[in-house]
Amino acid sequence: MINHLSQRVHAVLFMAFFVCINSFSTMAQTNASPNWQEWNEGYEKAVKENKIILVDAYTDWCGWCKKMDRDTYAKPEIIEFIGKHFVPIKFNPEIKDRKYKIDGQEYSGEQLYHILTQGNSTGFPTTYYLYPAKKKLFFDSGYKGPADFMEVLKSAVEEDKK
Repeated sequence: MINHLSQRVHAVLFMAFFVCINSFSTMAQTNASPNWQEWNEGYEKAVKENKIILVDAYTDWCGWCKKMDRDTYAKPEIIEFIGKHFVPIKFNPEIKDRKYKIDGQEYSGEQLYHILTQGNSTGFPTTYYLYPAKKKLFFDSGYKGPADFMEVLKSAVEEDKK
């Protein structure tokens, strides 16, 4: 009887351990994201490595930005693809007292945002793709789910090959 009870306790403990490990691994997946850079470091890195800059323009109050972080940027296939082809930069144009450097010039967040949007109102989130060597830029505004976003990422990489 005691041996049978001991087997049950071990089985219950094993199941509890498995559930805990599984929930930690699920939490790790949901908190995963690309290796986001600050603008100044990321821009310099992209120029050195001749990589495309992916700029995620967001604000703290933007619900769709947070949803895209959770639904799209947290997907392992998105993280891997971005890591291989891009230097990812998070950019909040509403942060005050920060200077952003481009080729020796300094800009405020508002000025950099104006450069990125090319004077257009794009809203948030907006993803910008900069090709430093070609002095080229394009952007894609609005929330994108993982499948749609992957297609845009692939298009950005193809554009770089032209």
